[in-house]
Amino acid sequence: MAPRTHEGILNPAIAAYIADHAAAPDDIQRRLIAATAERTGRASGMQIGSDQGALLELLVHLTGARRAVEVGTFTGYSALCIARALGPDGRLTCCDVSDEWTSIGRPFWEEAGVAARIDLRIAPAIETLRALPTDEHVDFAFVDADKPGYVDYYEALLPRLRPNGLLLADNTLWSARVLEADADLDDQSLAIKRFNDHVAADPRVESYILPVGDGVTLIRKR
Repeated sequence: MAPRTHEGILNPAIAAYIADHAAAPDDIQRRLIAATAERTGRASGMQIGSDQGALLELLVHLTGARRAVEVGTFTGYSALCIARALGPDGRLTCCDVSDEWTSIGRPFWEEAGVAARIDLRIAPAIETLRALPTDEHVDFAFVDADKPGYVDYYEALLPRLRPNGLLLADNTLWSARVLEADADLDDQSLAIKRFNDHVAADPRVESYILPVGDGVTLIRKR
């Protein structure tokens, strides 16, 4: 059975079946998953599942992406998946605020031979995104960070995303709390609902929420 961090909103048996039929993580990825669990404890739940990692790799390959941005790197599993799929001439800019957590993944990037493709920037993500050149278009972006920042990250990324470029946002079903009344929700949950509504109403894109993990929104720039 392929390792994964959580079943998300799906029936656990269905989630397990999907994971078992996705591309299995290799030895480096398995050891990064184990290192994350050992060194971050309960926080390891923030890591994407290996089946989501397989989906990221597939989508990067399908888009032919060579320039990518990730917002929220944690211990580097998703960055490893994206960078590997970009190919040797690809470039991934990773935005995170934790030197401690990202340091867990860096040796695995080196071992996988993708470290040279990754530009890790330890700073508030919105500052990094707004400093990116507007004349160097991004092919692929993945957002998996603080939920109140999602709309700002989206708005900073979209002008830099090439036409037909793809942006993915994680946790957009938020354990099904998006179905609850606003009055019953905390700030994180409200931020996810606000982001979902913002994207759905944006004529610049087309989007679809996949019930994978805790919800992954696929957003194509028109």
